Amino acid sequence: MDVRITPSKLSGTITPPPSKSVSHRALICSALAGGGKIINLLDCDDITATKNALSAVRRKSAEIDCGESGSTLRFLMPVFAALGITAVFKGRGELPGRPITPYLEQLPKHGITFERTEMPYKISGGLTAGEYRVGGDVSSQFVTGLLLALPLLGGDSEIVLTSPLQSKPYADLTVAVMRDYGVVAEETARGYFIRGGQTYKPCVFTAEADMSQAAFFAVANALGSEIRINGLNPNSLQGDKAIFDIVKRPPPYEIDASDIPDLVPVLSVLCAVSPGTSLIRNCSRLRFKECDRLEAVSSVLNKIGGRVEILPDCSLKITGVKQLEGGVCPSRNDHRIAMSLSVAAARCGKPLIVKGAECVKKSYVNFFDDMEKLGGIVDVLGV
Repeated sequence: MDVRITPSKLSGTITPPPSKSVSHRALICSALAGGGKIINLLDCDDITATKNALSAVRRKSAEIDCGESGSTLRFLMPVFAALGITAVFKGRGELPGRPITPYLEQLPKHGITFERTEMPYKISGGLTAGEYRVGGDVSSQFVTGLLLALPLLGGDSEIVLTSPLQSKPYADLTVAVMRDYGVVAEETARGYFIRGGQTYKPCVFTAEADMSQAAFFAVANALGSEIRINGLNPNSLQGDKAIFDIVKRPPPYEIDASDIPDLVPVLSVLCAVSPGTSLIRNCSRLRFKECDRLEAVSSVLNKIGGRVEILPDCSLKITGVKQLEGGVCPSRNDHRIAMSLSVAAARCGKPLIVKGAECVKKSYVNFFDDMEKLGGIVDVLGV
């Protein structure tokens, strides 16, 4: 599906969809608890992948289709290992190329055999308690997967971070959701201590609105729209709530993306049409997302008249222009690229066509419908 977005000012009221990050975690905790109720659960492709996978938690063996969801793969691999399930994990898109190095290094030291070390991965055995040494600079998703799994084991475990944990708010979110389900993980000077023999307990859980999706509307406002964003939790642990502080700063911007990698595409749009030369630092992990987001962000914005440069340290140097050109851009099959381009359209001199825009279903099924409700001019060109 391609969409043509005609430059326009958005206005009105919007409630972002439920948090994808929270929904993944709540689904897993609820499945491990054997029940409970989740209010306001997100409906999107990634969450469907996790929901379908969790139907296998009571089996002895399972084949798991992770789709294109890195969270599904990285969260559930140690969980299934802890449950002693022989599991095959398959996926598509860029997922087969996304690393799982921490698991390949650590799980075999704790009772798990990788019968295949490339996708489709196959694991067997039973996870054992102990010390897990994990680098914090690859992805916090590995820490989350272990946090969810290790309480199920008979003995105590410790996650020792061998480098500072980037995207730490996501791990904080995991600990908070686990606590709602009666399971405790303690943060320590070295990482996390997890007592074994814990039991997830059913509860009624409400998934809060997604700060990552609210970010698109926050940036749209910074570019001239007038959107009231409802339903946000001001006390949220979601790291991406930082967007609301960033858009209040005067340009040019200097942004540390260590804890907010998912905001980089839309922040790049903000910087691209703001005065001066902005810098977004610590972006190296964007090389391993749904696409190489560093290359994709620079490529698509430069294609429509932006001035974006990737520096040797994987920072983005962005020199603002008064107006982007519009034209035709690929989404690179990346939901955040597609939605960021849609926001950029407001500052284009002519309509912007986003090719492969159906990829927004990965996280925000109704994104273009919501744009239209806010007065956006969106035309579907092909299915």
